[in-house]
Amino acid sequence: MTLDHIAPVELEKSYRLVNHGPTVLVSARHDGVADVMAAAWVCGLDYSPAKLTVVLDSSTMTRKLLEASGKFVIQVPTVVQARLTYALGHTSLHDDPEKLVKAGVEFLDFEGHDQPFVVGCSAWLACRLLPEAEIQNRYDLFFGEIIAGWADTRVFRDGHWRFEEASSSLRSIHYVAGGQFYAIGEGIDVALNGKL
Repeated sequence: MTLDHIAPVELEKSYRLVNHGPTVLVSARHDGVADVMAAAWVCGLDYSPAKLTVVLDSSTMTRKLLEASGKFVIQVPTVVQARLTYALGHTSLHDDPEKLVKAGVEFLDFEGHDQPFVVGCSAWLACRLLPEAEIQNRYDLFFGEIIAGWADTRVFRDGHWRFEEASSSLRSIHYVAGGQFYAIGEGIDVALNGKL
């Protein structure tokens, strides 16, 4: 896997990687075990310091690994990863130890970070868990501080998504139900001369 098209994203703009509501992949690793799951409910929370929220069901292995390690990754899968995303959201590592192999998951490395980053995504956010036990247990809601971010420059650069300039295969996906995703659509620019 080449990193030619991948560049760091400024932390204060990293929330923009998820503020358009994509279905994401959440990954975590602890004690030599890694897992990846799909999640539809992720939201940017703050930009200084950068934070986000994500909802993770208590039955998932990824959640257990995240809680044990205190770290996790949020990544934005692309159109060509829709089948992989669906598989990761509908298979548990609890039930199938070969889940990641069967789904075709490969990992890449970012220097200084020992978390599992999924190959082929358009963006990655390395996060540190901000523990809130009562909220986690009651609402399955997790808070993370974004400690680093990267994006594919063919589709995100200068702090903005450029879906209209990139291959449609790089568009983010948005899960509805029953195996149905939508790819992000056409952009609408309402700014006049850079001002609203």
